[in-house]
Amino acid sequence: MQNDIALFSELCDAIFEAETNQPVAKPIPTSELYQQLDLSLNNDGIIDDELKIILKDVIKSTPKTASKSFFNQLFGGRIGKAALGDLIAVLLNNSMYTYKVAGPQVGIEKQVLKSICHLAGYSNDSDGTLAPGGSISNMMALIMARDHKNKSIRAEGLLNSMTLYTSRESHYSISKNAALTGIGRNHVRLVNTNAKGEMLTEHLDELIKKDINDGYKPFFVNATAGTTVLGAFDDIVAISKVCKKYKLWLHVDGAYCGGVIFSNLYKHLVNGLELSDSFSVNAHKMLGTPLSCSVIVTQHREQLHHSFSNEADYLYQTDGDDYNLGKTSLQCGRRNDALKLWTLWKSVGTKGLEKIVDKQFEMAKIARDYINEHKDYTLYSFNDSISICFNYKGITANELCTALYENSELLVGFGKFEENEFVRMVTINTELEKEDILAFFKTIESFVSAHLLNLSAS
Repeated sequence: MQNDIALFSELCDAIFEAETNQPVAKPIPTSELYQQLDLSLNNDGIIDDELKIILKDVIKSTPKTASKSFFNQLFGGRIGKAALGDLIAVLLNNSMYTYKVAGPQVGIEKQVLKSICHLAGYSNDSDGTLAPGGSISNMMALIMARDHKNKSIRAEGLLNSMTLYTSRESHYSISKNAALTGIGRNHVRLVNTNAKGEMLTEHLDELIKKDINDGYKPFFVNATAGTTVLGAFDDIVAISKVCKKYKLWLHVDGAYCGGVIFSNLYKHLVNGLELSDSFSVNAHKMLGTPLSCSVIVTQHREQLHHSFSNEADYLYQTDGDDYNLGKTSLQCGRRNDALKLWTLWKSVGTKGLEKIVDKQFEMAKIARDYINEHKDYTLYSFNDSISICFNYKGITANELCTALYENSELLVGFGKFEENEFVRMVTINTELEKEDILAFFKTIESFVSAHLLNLSAS
């Protein structure tokens, strides 16, 4: 093991060097992947020196998500104390289903959940769990809402046509989860949005009323705290009024931007969160922990237990249900994702996490200001968002982003809202500084200047 630790340390140096010298790895075409890298698995193993060479080749070609040229997804950067917690969790290798095998790690997870419930404005009787991603967090909320509407579903299955509601700009997992949980994609109602991508509650009310008149059973509304493309926040207070009117479960999907609960400056974006029935947030996004660290909490502790518990004498042999976390989890075996958030939170405090969140909005403002000050750019996004959506010189966003990627200049994606397609950069990497934001735009400008004839205007 000591040799492996030494090898790991050497490979860490290789990662850090690659991030500095080539922050955007040269992409390998999928057609050449197995020719350029030895990824084969054979009957006989290889010696450490050969393995080290192959691993360094793999590292060199892997996208560097911690680099300051990575703006492609809703995560990025690397915070040391969070990475430390994840590494410790790997070495300890506890499964989080029982206190017997996880010990104080259970207490760490429960403390994280308790503190997030408090920040969300939930009661002391609230509870939650960690899930393997925001999509599964949303699925767990949907399952609790489904079972809350009809207590017999767990035993008898789905006997009535149930309907759920989410905005047109919400995450694709809502429709996906409807298919996986027996609700059906065709029973997902997409609610219209305004010019910022925020759900229109008047349309929500109309859809629910029509479904009731048509004999359906509405049960669940998904509000979004940070839509995937524009980073918009649905009006939780207004949506809550509709949910109470029709007795529907209100879930707030804060996977992207739910981290604003840590910020005194920006927590107003989720006003009314305490009115929701469940809330999910991905710490691997705004809070900067390593992937994945997805939290789902609910005001209904008993419903969490009802929907996900199952007796297993071979597993639950000591301690009470409160400390046997498998009773409130979708999974049985489950890695310890709470420790990395706890080590980060413990080391910097709630005020430190607030600074991490606020920094992202500060960098987003710098980006918007730059765009507004330069006539060759068109801005599509708005204040209070860390998604910066724009076009440059009318060049097709898809083509520009692909060219930047293929030439190892920048990793940035593109998005679409209504009829507009645009570049979408995100300032979620808390390591970014003003000079990094300005360098991003200068890279685009230099690249376009050098390749203008090969890029087409939209």
